[in-house]
Amino acid sequence: MAQQRPGSYLRTHRKKSGLSQRELASIVGYHHRDSVARHERSKSAPPFLTALAYEALFQVPISELFPGFYQTVEHMVEMQLVELESMLQEKSARDWDAKSTARKLQWIWERRTGIKI
Repeated sequence: MAQQRPGSYLRTHRKKSGLSQRELASIVGYHHRDSVARHERSKSAPPFLTALAYEALFQVPISELFPGFYQTVEHMVEMQLVELESMLQEKSARDWDAKSTARKLQWIWERRTGIKI
């Protein structure tokens, strides 16, 4: 059984820095601390630019600040990639876009195996 990762380490990094929620909110562009509190408790995901602001401030990748969200997105991407691969494999080698299909399938294979051809 896969272990569920914590949704957010934002609070950990904020506490380590000594910043209050209000101060952090101000630094990343919020007028109130409520959004920071929701991000810390994983009640909501931060908007992209706010996530980048957290990354820039704490010098920690977004995926490490929000591992629970990252794990969810990673799983969704992998599932979609499996669907795409299946669809591409069903296409004929005689299709007008056969080279493009082959390139995509090769990229998926290299990504999965870590072996570059």
